[in-house]
Amino acid sequence: MGGNSGSALPTIIMFALLFGLMYFMFIRPQAKRRKEAESMQKSLGAGDKVITIGGLYGTVVSTDDESITLEISPGVTARYARQAVGRVTEQVTAPTEHVVENPVKEEK
Repeated sequence: MGGNSGSALPTIIMFALLFGLMYFMFIRPQAKRRKEAESMQKSLGAGDKVITIGGLYGTVVSTDDESITLEISPGVTARYARQAVGRVTEQVTAPTEHVVENPVKEEK
């Protein structure tokens, strides 16, 4: 009688393609951004200049597993969760030391 004589296969394929498109447009980029943010937050060290997600500028004074201490003004520090850091504006690299393996001693 007036039943659907067509196959459900085209509908299933259409939904699968739609789900795949949604995955590559929304889910995958979001996961990539999350990994980049976690990597940035783990690499924070003393001396790095950062901006929090609230827009506060500061310099990292110290870090531990879950939080960082920022100097927001000379002599004023505040403790924040690592996740509160939105971006790093200036990252301090470790100073390179010039090491001489066999220094020559001057004789007097």
